[in-house]
Amino acid sequence: MPDQLHQPVMPEQVIKFLNPQTGGKYVDLTLGLGGHARRILECSAPDGVLLGVDRDPEAIRRAKKTLEPFRKRLKIIHGRFSELDVHLNNIGWSQVDGMLADLGVSSLQLQDAQRGFSFQNAGPLDMRMDPGLDESLMTRLARMDEVALADVLKRFGEVRRARVIARRILRSIKEDPLMDTVELARIASEGRRKGRIHPATRVFMALRMMVNREQEELRALLDSLPDPLKPGGRVVFISFHSLEDRLVKQRLRDLEGICTCPPGLPKCCCGVRPLMRVITRRPVIPEQAELDRNPRARSARLRMAERLAA
Repeated sequence: MPDQLHQPVMPEQVIKFLNPQTGGKYVDLTLGLGGHARRILECSAPDGVLLGVDRDPEAIRRAKKTLEPFRKRLKIIHGRFSELDVHLNNIGWSQVDGMLADLGVSSLQLQDAQRGFSFQNAGPLDMRMDPGLDESLMTRLARMDEVALADVLKRFGEVRRARVIARRILRSIKEDPLMDTVELARIASEGRRKGRIHPATRVFMALRMMVNREQEELRALLDSLPDPLKPGGRVVFISFHSLEDRLVKQRLRDLEGICTCPPGLPKCCCGVRPLMRVITRRPVIPEQAELDRNPRARSARLRMAERLAA
């Protein structure tokens, strides 16, 4: 798919909740092909600025082309969003007015068979968002045992019969060290019914999350809140996985600091101090018109919170 046809997920909702303003400072923590970043820069014209962060060097290369008209108001860093404090310090920013984290895998990664993220076409067992830093899926699998792999499939993919599937995968890799994504999908689907979602989808998702340490990255970002935000600053998360959505939901609730004292006490004694206000009590989901245009958005869930004044 050409970059100009790239469709960012829930763009109107992102702008509504992030509410970019002229002169504001914003961070797109998952720059991808720059779809959301473009909208933020357009809405914060003429002097709003944006920092784009991404682990994928190919995504950065393409985003620079997409966002060329905004180059004077744009900074791009190749790196992990878990190291946001370092990135902000490197460009001389202390706090920002808004942050966006779109946690899904990008269309760029899915459509390039050589990246190994998809089983639509044969490709190597890779799945690295940053090929220069992370270990490939094949490298990881080569030193895993059945118990460890089954744990990954259960924890990240909620895969049924995880031990059986793990055993099949590891046995097949020993027999064929050049096994590709299509063969992996066949093994993961063996004996399972095909429904609306391909039976290998959860297996591939779990393996991708393992290779890229996605949960560790997200936890580190969540733990940094609300420090990177100015008072009144907003953070928007778009997740595509129930585990990620639960992590975001729980952390935002914790930062909201709801009093835990028993009812009837004359004053609060728990010492909980609210740091953020959750705006989305329930996750925001894509409208049907968007799903008709972009079926990949079907599992997207958006949550947003605002930092309270000191």
